[in-house]
Amino acid sequence: MNNQNNGHQAGNGKKTLTPVSKLGEFGLINHLTHNLKLQNASSIKGIGDDAAVIDNRGKLTIVTTDMLVEGIHFDFMYTPMMHLGYKSVVVNLSDIYAMNATPKQITMAVAISSRFTVEAMEEFYAGVEKACNYYKVDLVGGDTTSSRKGMIICVTALGEAQPADIVYRNTAQEHDYICVSGDLGGAYLGLQILEREKKLYLEDPDIQPDLETNAYVVGRQLKPEARNDIADILKSLGIKPTAMIDVSDGLSSDLLHICTQSGLGCRIFEENIPMHPQSVEAAQMFNLPPLTCALNGGEDYELLFTVKPSDIEKLEGIHGIAVIGRMTPAAEGAKLFTTGGQTHRLVAQGWQHL
Repeated sequence: MNNQNNGHQAGNGKKTLTPVSKLGEFGLINHLTHNLKLQNASSIKGIGDDAAVIDNRGKLTIVTTDMLVEGIHFDFMYTPMMHLGYKSVVVNLSDIYAMNATPKQITMAVAISSRFTVEAMEEFYAGVEKACNYYKVDLVGGDTTSSRKGMIICVTALGEAQPADIVYRNTAQEHDYICVSGDLGGAYLGLQILEREKKLYLEDPDIQPDLETNAYVVGRQLKPEARNDIADILKSLGIKPTAMIDVSDGLSSDLLHICTQSGLGCRIFEENIPMHPQSVEAAQMFNLPPLTCALNGGEDYELLFTVKPSDIEKLEGIHGIAVIGRMTPAAEGAKLFTTGGQTHRLVAQGWQHL
């Protein structure tokens, strides 16, 4: 299942791999990025100089940075290099979309150990290129260096927005409705399946992984997508969210960020929290409560946002956006109402970074 040693087939059937040292730092950068073309007028100068040059023509610049570390955020036993390249871009763009902004450029710094070959890095950057092309962003710079052990990826994404369009976490209002895009819990359950298959493989390498029957949730983990469509949907309806965040650490954790920073409480309802049927089936297979997976799983990269009460009727009949509750006074706390009629305090039990 190991994925970091991709290479070309030699005549004798063995893979011929190219050590990174053969190209050197700048040769490797040029080899991996020479096909990447600038797509945005604001990208004046990309890779090839001491720094990138960006002209935003009076718009506000939004900047976010994420780091992915081997053994913490990804495992090469089941993560293909191309998927990792794609995902490393997407998780950063999601933060830009959560600001109601449009991503335009990224920079990427990668540290790799000597076990990584040129061919492996070609696969990684093929995934980066696919993400850049799909989301129409430009890779304009970064850094490549050595690591004593494993791989470390650091991506900075830059976006732009008109001042009136930006949405923060701390601007929700009492009585606002709480909405979320897509479905939740799938990425976490995909990870459980991949970890199960890894364990089985380590016990018996002749066992072939069974991923096809759970393709949806596995895909949610290995190749997530950023919700670049939600801003356009809301704009077409005449709605500007009052607060917004992407669901990266889990619904409970991320909703509590909005509550804390807006100085409010909330109430959400179990029956309104969206889950894909395959996510529910996977949860039951692992004897996990589906609701727990939806609340605490993380890495779904859906958008969680609040809207004014006067805008809620505009969302009726809109596919893929669920209204899950309302913001309340801080004194009422953050509460979950279950289908069984119970009330629980909402607790942040999602991903902990440290």
